[in-house]
Amino acid sequence: MGRRRRPNQPEKQEPVTDAAEADCFLRAVADVRPLPAPPPPPRPAPPPPLPLQRHQDELAVLEALGHSLNGDEVLESGDEWLYLRSGLSPALLRDLRRGRFRIQERLDLHGCTVEEARTELAAFLREARQWRWTCVCVVHGKGLGSPGRIPVLKRLVGGWLIRHQEVLAFAQARPEEGGSGALRVLLGWPRRG
Repeated sequence: MGRRRRPNQPEKQEPVTDAAEADCFLRAVADVRPLPAPPPPPRPAPPPPLPLQRHQDELAVLEALGHSLNGDEVLESGDEWLYLRSGLSPALLRDLRRGRFRIQERLDLHGCTVEEARTELAAFLREARQWRWTCVCVVHGKGLGSPGRIPVLKRLVGGWLIRHQEVLAFAQARPEEGGSGALRVLLGWPRRG
């Protein structure tokens, strides 16, 4: 049985190979000029180079900092940093973690280099002393933009805060305040006499 043709379906025609028809086609398109090709799309800019030496230097600082902290004063619970100056009640740290102290001012260190962050933090603590703030928030970031996604400023900020006498305690900020990318810092000032 042969294949049946469907109604209203034209029969297939064989391609034209006649030299006369090919010549007719070439005469018909003789005046046609090709359009210029569009320019190629611009190449995307290469990503900025990774500052590998800076990254290695910051990791070296982190290692040195990690060995210089007193284990009795700093507790690390996974990603969370906790600090309570020796001799103070653990209830103070608990209240700080629970948000019982109102944050009076914030410092955001996103985009700062290590040296810029250290300078900004020192200036912020001087301003805190002037205004006698008791609870502040320091946003150090989560390190998502750092090479290797390592939160360099997180460890450094904790170490710098410990060295300031006015810092009584610090704890990871609450989620709405920055979570693991920020610290709630409790400050204490000598009474004016």
